[in-house]
Amino acid sequence: MNASNAQSKRHAYAQGFTLLELLVVIVIIGLLAAYVGPKYFSQLGKSEVTIARAQIAAFESALDAFRLDVGRYPTSEEGLAALLAAPGAVPRWNGPYLKKQIPKDPWGHPYAYRSPGGDRDYEITSYARDGQAGGTGDDADITN
Repeated sequence: MNASNAQSKRHAYAQGFTLLELLVVIVIIGLLAAYVGPKYFSQLGKSEVTIARAQIAAFESALDAFRLDVGRYPTSEEGLAALLAAPGAVPRWNGPYLKKQIPKDPWGHPYAYRSPGGDRDYEITSYARDGQAGGTGDDADITN
């Protein structure tokens, strides 16, 4: 009987974890989350900036193709929409110059297009997270 009793005790222990074991596992998971979480979320902001820069570079390529065909960049009034549909009676327009609709920036705001722009032929700007001109850090404008 003693062998049978010892075997049933071992079987009872093998059925589950003790409360102490579960608490230790929960504490370890909490410590890992506290360490990894902030590092992960700080990288998230950097990826949005990278996406915005890539989208602006795609606009630049499409605008250059527009200029080669038409002989000029779209005006501020025509905007980036001129890359998808011929603006008015523009001869030699050979678009569309983008495969898809004009995307919003990674924060859900429309890109601002101005031609002529400051010290260059045109300017494409994402007003970043805050959607306002200017700003610093994650709110800093991204432009070509």
